[in-house]
Amino acid sequence: MAVDYSIVTELAGDEISHEQFDRLCHRYYWAGPYCENKDVVEVACGTGPGLGYLAGLARSLRGGDYTNRILNTAKKHYQDRIDLRQFDAQAMPYEDRSADVIVIFEAIYYLPDPDAFVQECLRLLRPGGTVLIATANKDLYDFNPSPHSYQYFGVKEFHELFDSRNFRVECFGYLSVESVSWRQRLLRPIKKLATSLHLIPKNMAGKKLLKRLVFGSLVPMPAEITENMIEYTPPQPLPSDQPDLRYKVIYCAAQRI
Repeated sequence: MAVDYSIVTELAGDEISHEQFDRLCHRYYWAGPYCENKDVVEVACGTGPGLGYLAGLARSLRGGDYTNRILNTAKKHYQDRIDLRQFDAQAMPYEDRSADVIVIFEAIYYLPDPDAFVQECLRLLRPGGTVLIATANKDLYDFNPSPHSYQYFGVKEFHELFDSRNFRVECFGYLSVESVSWRQRLLRPIKKLATSLHLIPKNMAGKKLLKRLVFGSLVPMPAEITENMIEYTPPQPLPSDQPDLRYKVIYCAAQRI
């Protein structure tokens, strides 16, 4: 039975924390230079907050999402500006070697078969093409997995997934755990305990209340981000031989050799 990811996904207009807003903008600003004058596909685009930004940089941009309800929000916003389709990341509806960049942000952990996704990337990408991934860092001690997730990837797992399949992998860290608010640092042990006892809310209403407790005031999630919404600082390169315990977000850039 198909999973409705709209029940675990923030949609355009939903209230999100300032940190979520920063993370949303940052990952697309990071992807921007990779996408300049390239043919780009965004997989699991959600309601499409980064589509307009990437479209302004890319030679061409196509995208889609698994859940039609989510995708319809993006289609309504972008109209005929961007080619959007409903599809599974493990079986993309595009021709062989028709893309230079494939983007999948905060979604690889929802894939039942990540190897099938990598094979699709190999089929779709031209030589030298790149897969760009952003994900929450599973190796932090207070990490809380999303409902419906299958497998999370840290630095070592990204190398294991891509290294043996003709990709060159670089990983980066963003948002140091030492840079977050005192409230977040104070609540990390409580979050760890709540996660281990399965007390973290699974629905969006419960998550919203929790976000207010942890992060304070909330802001609307934008339908489309634009330049300079946050002050961008590049993520930090990470060594490949050990889990990262410093950053809340892991980026992976896997280039087809």
